[in-house]
Amino acid sequence: MTKEFYLKHHSFHIKAIFNALKDIFEKNEYADKAIEKVMRANKKWDVRERSFVADVTYDMVRNWRLLMASAGVEGKLTDKNLWMILGTYLVFDGYSLPESNYFKGLNEKKIISQLEKFHKIRKIRESIPDWLDALGEKEIGKGWDKVIRALNQPPTVVLRANTLKTTPKDLQKILEEEEKITDSSLIMWSPDAVELKFSRNVFRTEAFHKGLFEVQDASSQMVSEFLNVQPGMRVVDACAGAGGKTLHLAALMKNKGRIIALDVKEKKLLELKKRATRADVRIVETRAIDSSKVIKRLKDTADRLLLDVPCSGLGVLRRNPDSKWKLNLEEIERVKTIQREILQNFSDITKVGGKMVYATCSILPSEGEEQVKWFLNLVGDKWNLVGEKRYSPEAYHADGFYMALLERAK
Repeated sequence: MTKEFYLKHHSFHIKAIFNALKDIFEKNEYADKAIEKVMRANKKWDVRERSFVADVTYDMVRNWRLLMASAGVEGKLTDKNLWMILGTYLVFDGYSLPESNYFKGLNEKKIISQLEKFHKIRKIRESIPDWLDALGEKEIGKGWDKVIRALNQPPTVVLRANTLKTTPKDLQKILEEEEKITDSSLIMWSPDAVELKFSRNVFRTEAFHKGLFEVQDASSQMVSEFLNVQPGMRVVDACAGAGGKTLHLAALMKNKGRIIALDVKEKKLLELKKRATRADVRIVETRAIDSSKVIKRLKDTADRLLLDVPCSGLGVLRRNPDSKWKLNLEEIERVKTIQREILQNFSDITKVGGKMVYATCSILPSEGEEQVKWFLNLVGDKWNLVGEKRYSPEAYHADGFYMALLERAK
């Protein structure tokens, strides 16, 4: 069914979108949580209905500033304003306005004229705050146009084949034969990645419940690859979170050795344990960082250390488009300070001769290359830079990631 059909005949879907947008922009809730709340309130919806509401909500959040400006809307998100924005969104997305009382007063030609006008202004066209546009241009320069354009596109669903149980090619066959998913393809530069052309809820598949895959972007998968782990090693994932990279490391180590997964949030580590059980990962031990002693006890013990540090998240705007309205310069400066503290306080977990990867899901050199330079200046000849890699969204059609591999010399 077309968007016009839903918008014309199903006002309860629009009300759901309206409620989600109110939660996102007025209550400052995260988009995924706001959409999840709507889905819980409408459990009888079928897959098409759920996809429609989620896709339109995300697309409107992604292009919010452009839609607001083109609709001539300012201030609070009233019902009337929302219908104006929805009508503008339809025209923006290439549809004709349905005959409906909701769209009375909207002029399609005027909307197109406004869209064309604002399309010439990058910060409005890509729907980003003024400060972010200025920062991106300052740090990235001429390449900023292409980077922010890529970050304002809808993401694809990317799976990481759990090589403890299957291979990427075998996963494709299983998805096709058992789940009727026929649109998958391999990503040549990311060895374990399987990309799906069309969005769907893969968490409901039998293959997921069997632990055959995790959802993880291709560039994110390359962080674990970059650490160059081997079976039998002792590895510490110091900012493990819910364990996406931890589980990948375990697969690369063929379930041989030991991985200590650390995080300040014990709730995330509990989720990691559940995921590890599903993935048949048996070499992970979780430890909550509840004091500085946890880090001190690990000094000089790891063959490999992963520091996937907290960051601005500007490399994953495709997946979290609402975060650009929640971020500010003060928050970015705060996470930069945290990044330096982690580098300084955690790096000695690595043995002499061991290696460490510093990684961020940010497009900003000030969170990547510049932080590594700062660290190397701080420690002198104690550490050496082995190599670094940046996965830029416009070049790889993936999330933006930076990673540096360093070796401890003393």
